[in-house]
Amino acid sequence: MKVKVINKYLLLGLIFLMGIMPLKSVASEGKEDGKINVQELVMEHTNDAHEWHITTFHGTKISIPLPVIVKSSTGWHAFMSFRFDEAKNGVYEGLYVNKDGKICEKNSEGAEQRVMDLSITKDVLQLWIVVILLLVIFLYCAHWYKHKSPESDAPKGFVGFMEMFVLFVYNDVIKETIDEKHYKFFAPYLLTVFFFIFLCNILGLIPIFPGGANLTGNITITFFLAICTMLLVNVFGSKAYWKDIFWPDVPWWLKVPVPLLPVIEFFGVFTKPFALMIRLFANIFGGHAVAISLACVIFTTFQLSIVKGATISPISVILMIFMDLLEVLVAFLQAFVFTILSSVFIGLAHQEEEKPQAEITK
Repeated sequence: MKVKVINKYLLLGLIFLMGIMPLKSVASEGKEDGKINVQELVMEHTNDAHEWHITTFHGTKISIPLPVIVKSSTGWHAFMSFRFDEAKNGVYEGLYVNKDGKICEKNSEGAEQRVMDLSITKDVLQLWIVVILLLVIFLYCAHWYKHKSPESDAPKGFVGFMEMFVLFVYNDVIKETIDEKHYKFFAPYLLTVFFFIFLCNILGLIPIFPGGANLTGNITITFFLAICTMLLVNVFGSKAYWKDIFWPDVPWWLKVPVPLLPVIEFFGVFTKPFALMIRLFANIFGGHAVAISLACVIFTTFQLSIVKGATISPISVILMIFMDLLEVLVAFLQAFVFTILSSVFIGLAHQEEEKPQAEITK
């Protein structure tokens, strides 16, 4: 009983921390001439970076420096990102970070140019953390099942929690949308995608290290996931799938002499994964932006007057906590939506060609 009470208070404390953490960040950053630059602050917290910023305490920036590995016109460079802060004017070995957070150098004409950047950025480190956590979780669950028999009791605790998720995705998503011949082949990918997106979304809501990175709010990540789905759909698509694209079962005048419908169907090959990419990116990015914007409202209203700030602040804090709770639901829904749409697209690519009615009755 005491353990349950402790867990309840820990959960409430985490929710409160998730709600007020943006306040601390806004209080110490994003100010220009005493005013808060909301747009700059939102982009700073949602974009990738060459350091893992934690907070600013009495004007001192507290962050985790990350390795910088770049190739410029003068060759390869490898150093830690704190070198930029120590260097004069932020230029180290001829390199500097521009206003967009990209490492650049000046060419012979004095113009800014990008360099080949292979650095371990914040999003890259978050990606490794997610992969390690997934391996630990799955290997732990596999180890539990390895020492059990089919007659053993159902798992409880964390393993039971994971089994619930796996069975939900496997039985209610994958098996329901992909035919019996192919669903086992695609199940590992779809399960991996679901747990990867879900864990990325959850870690993005945790305001302290190793959370806080906006990984699924980075369009590069969602683009790669969408490309993986597109390749699985089209590389392993059936003959009937490609026939429906280039020679669909419609009136001939929609196919010749102008291949109107085939062109539309062919563009659908690219628009479906594009929709997957944009949907996941926009929802996660938007959630983070709204949370930071609500925190900015507090300090903006206090700059207008103490009375307005004192009136609006409690409402903003409540809204921030509500948004964080809503984002937990969104974290699951976006992983679910991406997985089920990927599964539907794969299932549609493996539908067998319909046989004529006369042939069926034979």
